[in-house]
Formats: sequence, C-alpha cells, structure tokens
Amino acid sequence: MTAPMGCAEAVQRLWEFLDGGLDERDRDAVDPHLALCLRCCGELAFSRELHRLLRTKTGSELPADAKVRLEQFIDDLDEAPDEEVTP
Repeated sequence: MTAPMGCAEAVQRLWEFLDGGLDERDRDAVDPHLALCLRCCGELAFSRELHRLLRTKTGSELPADAKVRLEQFIDDLDEAPDEEVTP
C-alpha cells in the first residue's frame, strides 16, 4: 500500500491535475487528498479560478497588484509546512 499523499506533493501536482496531464494512477493518488484536505481544497478552488482566468485572458497583461499578490501566494505555499488539514 502506498503512503497517503501530503500537501506539498498534492499542490505540486495541482496544475497537471487541472490540465488533465496526470495519468490514471497519479490522478487516483491526488484526487483523494484534494477531496479530504481542507487546506488543499482551498488551494484547488483558487487554482481552478486562476486556471480559468488564465485560459480566458490570453494575451492580456496581469495587473501589477494582482501579480504581486499571486507571487506572494506562491511564496507562502513554498514556505508552508507539509501538513494535512482534515475536518
């Protein structure tokens, strides 16, 4: 049996997950974590919205203040402890 996926790995695989770039085995590993972890559920919702925005806004420049907030969010994710938060 494989160990459950942690937050860091789930977040790392999130964009591939949203793009449909994971094979069935990897999808089956990421999906349960995203379904149960409250922290990652929030990141999934944020990433889905950002993903949708980026797909629909091709060719337009991201406003400077939004870019700063996005970069800070990404930095915070990199510094966050790898803990699973469940209900």
